[in-house]
Amino acid sequence: MQNPILQITGGTMKYTYLIILSLIISACSSSNMQNYNTDISELSLKELYADSFLIGAAINKGQIYQEDKQTAAIVTSQYNTLTAENEMKWEKIHPLENEYDFASTDKLVELSTNNKHFLVGHTLIWHFQTPDWVFEDSKGNPVSRELLLKRMRDHIQTIVSRYRGKVDAWDVVNEALNDDGTLRKSKWLDIIGPEYIAKAFEFAHAADPDAALYYNDYNLFDARKRQGTLEIVRSLKAQDLKIDGIGIQGHYGLDFDKLDEVEKSIIAFAEEGMQVMFTEVDISVLKFPETESQGADISIDVELQNELNPFAKKLPLSVTQQQADYYRNLFELFLKHRDSINRVTFWGLTDAHSWRNDWPMKGRTDYPLLFDRNNKPKQAFDAIVKLKKSFDNKKP
Repeated sequence: MQNPILQITGGTMKYTYLIILSLIISACSSSNMQNYNTDISELSLKELYADSFLIGAAINKGQIYQEDKQTAAIVTSQYNTLTAENEMKWEKIHPLENEYDFASTDKLVELSTNNKHFLVGHTLIWHFQTPDWVFEDSKGNPVSRELLLKRMRDHIQTIVSRYRGKVDAWDVVNEALNDDGTLRKSKWLDIIGPEYIAKAFEFAHAADPDAALYYNDYNLFDARKRQGTLEIVRSLKAQDLKIDGIGIQGHYGLDFDKLDEVEKSIIAFAEEGMQVMFTEVDISVLKFPETESQGADISIDVELQNELNPFAKKLPLSVTQQQADYYRNLFELFLKHRDSINRVTFWGLTDAHSWRNDWPMKGRTDYPLLFDRNNKPKQAFDAIVKLKKSFDNKKP
């Protein structure tokens, strides 16, 4: 049969036919775009993965207060563990020496208690998002080692004891290592010395002996950083200090090809007696900018914008599928080591509120999570649902 377009010779008829055909194709394409928007009222990740590991998300202030009903529904229906994305960091909860702000964190504890979420406090000690006053005296000079230890102890004791029995676990120390496994240069290290890590765990355990205590970091697929983390664990254990697990952050991208090294870290930490968590999972669809591009203003540099922000308006279906495939591969790894992994937490709830947007420069639009900007589940959500169902069907 001949192509019907070639059979139409009249200009008007041909033009009309092409418009109709175009509309049909557009409708089909639109339909395909919506195929991955599963009705989450019929599916629950926390129930599906309940026999493997906890599954959760980091939520922001608006989500803690449940300002949007759709995102509130995702929090309660899909996840059984929560982390505050920013509200428990020092600059938020303890902005001034004699001032604490517990409004948001009290609300988070209430939310998690009401919905029986496993609640993780993030984070007690970090080199970033800690106010300058912590490290300075009234004249702006560095404080003494003794005073900084006192401020650390007071901060940890005040917060951890307030939520004793309500916050289940704490990221006690965050990102203390360089990628080569050495201790990161920070004011904590400069003033207190390497033992600041041990002191943080000591103070946290004293404030709540029943809470689980973790070390959390990124790039733990790097063998050198893996070794540095193991040295922290062994040092703490040698001092009879409690450490329960290691948080592997999991900020990956479509071009990240080191899952075999990630697996080595899972095995190494588990063999050391640690619980293993994936604490900040998201899969970027964007290329990471080269060093020379990081300071550029892509909002005015059109060429750079096209290169580094290619999906400013929408994400092509082909890339959406690549991301779904990546998530499936990642969760295959998680399921393989489900006996060692006790939690998987996504760093954010939807693409609209991910920290990956506008990072490392303003104007970037990313799509790293399971839910899109309209709070709808993406193909990535479908992929890990189908993976788990297939996995369950193969069980003896």
